[in-house]
Amino acid sequence: MSDLFRRDFLKAGGALVIGFALRNRLYAQERGSVAGPPDPKQVDTWLAIHADNTATVYIGFAELGQGASTALLQVAAEELDMDMSQIKTVGLDTNVTPNQGGTYSSAAIARGGPQIRTAAAEARLALLQLASKKLDAPVERLTVSRGNVSIVGVPARAVTYGELVGDQPFHLAFTGAAPVKPPSQYKVVGTNVPRNEIPDIVSGKHLYMQHMRVPDMLHGRVVRPRGQSAYGVGARVRDLDESSIRDIPGARVVRRGDFVGVVAENEWDAVRAARELKITWDNTPSLPGTDKLHEQMRAAKTTDRVVLERGDVAGAISRAAHTVSQSYRCPYQSHATFAPNCALAQVTADSALVMCSTQDVYGTRNTLARVLNLPVEKVRVQYYEGAGTYGHSCYDDVAQAAALMSQLAAKPVRLQFMRWDEHGWDNYGPAHVAEIRVSIDANGKLVAYEYHGWHHNWAGVETSAQLAGTPAAEWNGGAAQQVNPLTCGGMYNIPNVRLVNHQLPGKEYLKGGWLRSPLDLSFSFASEQTIDELAQLSGMDPYAFRQANIKDARWLGVLDAVAKLANWAPLHASHKPEAGPRNPGGVVSGRGIGMGTHLASYGAAVADIDVDKETGKVIARRLYGAIDCGLAVNPGFIENQIGGQLVQSASRMFHEEVTFNTTNVTSLDWGSYPILRFEECPEVHATVVQRLDQRSTGAGEEVMAAAAAAIANAFFDATGVRMREFPLTPERVLAALARA
Repeated sequence: MSDLFRRDFLKAGGALVIGFALRNRLYAQERGSVAGPPDPKQVDTWLAIHADNTATVYIGFAELGQGASTALLQVAAEELDMDMSQIKTVGLDTNVTPNQGGTYSSAAIARGGPQIRTAAAEARLALLQLASKKLDAPVERLTVSRGNVSIVGVPARAVTYGELVGDQPFHLAFTGAAPVKPPSQYKVVGTNVPRNEIPDIVSGKHLYMQHMRVPDMLHGRVVRPRGQSAYGVGARVRDLDESSIRDIPGARVVRRGDFVGVVAENEWDAVRAARELKITWDNTPSLPGTDKLHEQMRAAKTTDRVVLERGDVAGAISRAAHTVSQSYRCPYQSHATFAPNCALAQVTADSALVMCSTQDVYGTRNTLARVLNLPVEKVRVQYYEGAGTYGHSCYDDVAQAAALMSQLAAKPVRLQFMRWDEHGWDNYGPAHVAEIRVSIDANGKLVAYEYHGWHHNWAGVETSAQLAGTPAAEWNGGAAQQVNPLTCGGMYNIPNVRLVNHQLPGKEYLKGGWLRSPLDLSFSFASEQTIDELAQLSGMDPYAFRQANIKDARWLGVLDAVAKLANWAPLHASHKPEAGPRNPGGVVSGRGIGMGTHLASYGAAVADIDVDKETGKVIARRLYGAIDCGLAVNPGFIENQIGGQLVQSASRMFHEEVTFNTTNVTSLDWGSYPILRFEECPEVHATVVQRLDQRSTGAGEEVMAAAAAAIANAFFDATGVRMREFPLTPERVLAALARA
């Protein structure tokens, strides 16, 4: 590197130019060669202006298909008064990009937008001050278009951003004095700018993690039991015969404790070696089995906490005109990425470079440093997009496994999981048991709401680290792992409320982790069906009942928006639960409405479904979704997000369930863990309630819970039968219809 600088120094030509060029090159080299994160209080951490009058914005959030890497550029372009064609970003890299936290909980715009907006406003103010000196005019008389600063009324007197600071660092700390634009002046934010990466995706040029290669690398596969057991048990090797793969050229075993993998120069040889390696695992029963899961959860000793309590629930229930009390059971569900996760690691005695997919490059760097026993600043993580997934799938696990195998093999290792690794060792969306009581008075007003929820802690250690010797640890992640006051009745005006969280220890169950809208599908499935039952008992249309009990204008706005989108007409709802299913035999149709959220935005949905009462098959014909997420930076992206949420909700409501016996997970492929097929895909309709005067609150998962509830309520409208457990498989549907 010093030789490179020396050559540049000699080429520069003159003393002033030498110093200037050297300073800038040193700055550019430092950004990529020094471990981050860069100082968040410096404008240079967030953006750079180039001599050609373009800008690079450094973003700390992962592009997972949600469009955040384009939407955040819209925020920057707006504040800088630049065109989208003049602005770009770079890949996530712990030596380059800032630490904005993880890309989860719909955080990219909600948390990242204000950071990018503030940095861009600071840079614009500094640029205007430089232009003021250059043009000999006060800042108040300057205007900017496409990064070109001119004097108002004298357009010939102008200078570009690039001419002012091209490729030089700002060396500017945040002052807090830079004003940001009022929404009334937005020209870029709030418009449907196309996603930057789509042309390369369509043309096949886009680089996914699975495409990455480095010279002299080995291919690897992990060797594990087919399907996990209880999280606390992990997997224990009883016997291993390394000689069983000696006939495969170049294949060898790498092992640390119970972490076992194979590497080979040829990928197929690694696949064969993993398949043929003779290994015996301890298969002592440690799980309740799918059929006894909820019973065990309900009976277990729990850590109980009252999440919310106001008023007198018991007294209000005793005086109520109608009360509905029900129990619900909800399954584990998998991230089930289309392509199994992949990572590539190059680990030496004193450093590591890991290329992987992740929601948090800095969080992944921290865990890799612990697994490899290296200082955190010696580990570099570079992000590459993988197969689409929302939530904590196996990407950190595969990154740790690749790093361990590279360290053990003393060569770069590219590791891709097999389908049974991905399905069988996922961090599953958590199972749930709900017990709920809700009451109304004689006028149809909600007067009392009580919700008890049972679920277990999530896994705090990835499988690779656990098998290599790190003890299993449980993680209680706060709001996402408890009964949610926003989804559990939070959209209604209810004077008496009691929400109780019953937390189970996680080591006796499957590995848990966050899956898109964690637990909220379960909450709304229970809560909004109960609300629907009360609407029926009050003799009111489900939409009108919700309108009459709604909490505030924003919830009402999103409810009205989805009803208008779906052209809602009052449901007759003349059938009663005790009357049994209508129209014996054949296909019946139903419509349902539901509300829900995850953290801060407002979601509502309507579902139109068909139920074949002879086969038990349920399909969604049309799904409608609406969201109010405050300021929508790119409404088109959010409409796409809503569409994806609706389709995924249908898949999870109709098909998806992790199954297991007393020793292992048994849903290891697309046959045993089916998802929605193309021929079942519903027609989706989306609408965004734009609130330019409100902060952005996220749009990645907030319609999921509402859609699950709408589907469940549509099933009742079609059949007169309530489903107390999902997914609504043909077997469950036929059993419920038979009981009715």
